[in-house]
Amino acid sequence: MSLYKRNGIWWINVRANGIRQRISSGTHNRKLAEMVNAKVLSDIQAGRWFPIREKRMFPELVERYMSEHSRVHKAPSSTIRDESSFKHLTDNFGTFSLTEITPARISEYKARRRTDGIKPATLARELEVLRHALNLAVREWEWIEHSPFEKARIDRVDNKVERWITPEEELRLLSEAAPWVQEIIIFALNTGMRQAEILSLQWGQVDGVRKTATALRTKNKEKRTIPLNETVITLLTPKYRANSPAEYVFTSQAGTKINARNLLRAYYTARKKAKLEDVRFHDLRHTFATRLVQSGIDLYVVKELLGHKTITMTMRYAHHYPESLRHGVDVLNGYGHKTVTTAFSGKEKGLENSL
Repeated sequence: MSLYKRNGIWWINVRANGIRQRISSGTHNRKLAEMVNAKVLSDIQAGRWFPIREKRMFPELVERYMSEHSRVHKAPSSTIRDESSFKHLTDNFGTFSLTEITPARISEYKARRRTDGIKPATLARELEVLRHALNLAVREWEWIEHSPFEKARIDRVDNKVERWITPEEELRLLSEAAPWVQEIIIFALNTGMRQAEILSLQWGQVDGVRKTATALRTKNKEKRTIPLNETVITLLTPKYRANSPAEYVFTSQAGTKINARNLLRAYYTARKKAKLEDVRFHDLRHTFATRLVQSGIDLYVVKELLGHKTITMTMRYAHHYPESLRHGVDVLNGYGHKTVTTAFSGKEKGLENSL
């Protein structure tokens, strides 16, 4: 423990039970403050002193989470989603202290948001960011003792259904998009790169000789090299010749990195005009993977191109090409029962024609 003076009053710096706290001695007199300090020390050693945490309000949680975590460690698109989630959460919890956010109040919030008609995935995303922030408040910031999510539950969401666009839908989307958005859409459909990877891509990461692009800012924190097809090379060549001094491959009119908000705003405008409002920007990545699988590309190759850490993530696309499984049963054609099949009548052999 230590003493320090603030506004003429002596304060005591206390740390007990893993919690740090500053308490006022209530006096200007150093000797009296030392006596109070000795009493607190005695109570701590005897187990009679328990720290009282400063009341923290929900807006404080939001501000610290966004400034120290979301804007620092997350991609711009994820930060935008966090801001949107906290807007709804603040409407409900904005006047509460953190200790007043109970499992019962979280349950009420879930019921209210369902009544609003939001999608289960949206509600789950809001609750996930709230749980993460409260966990930080417990483990790192020492603002509260326990998180209400030790008892509150977040319903699991089936997110296996993926949206992809057809060639006809692609043409509609491109025809309604601004030229600079068209370029990004075409690049995304032919590389499978995520939005943050595309916007962060610099010319130094593009190898025109090897025809590759290296994504450094990946979701898995591991760099990934993607081969570029002729469609992408044709797209990038005139851009490089016209904008070679530029640092980023895709830039704003001022030659700077494109803000994710601006891209999404322009993309949303285009998809609305094209009547494709259910197509997210991330679905361009799903389209890339789906088209590869539908063309018979091996799932392991798709996994490497997408940068998935495990094949499990890539397996969600397997159903798009059932023919890739046919060789698994065709190998049985040469086994012992072959002699039995030769005894079938011509009518039985023509079974496939009757199906």
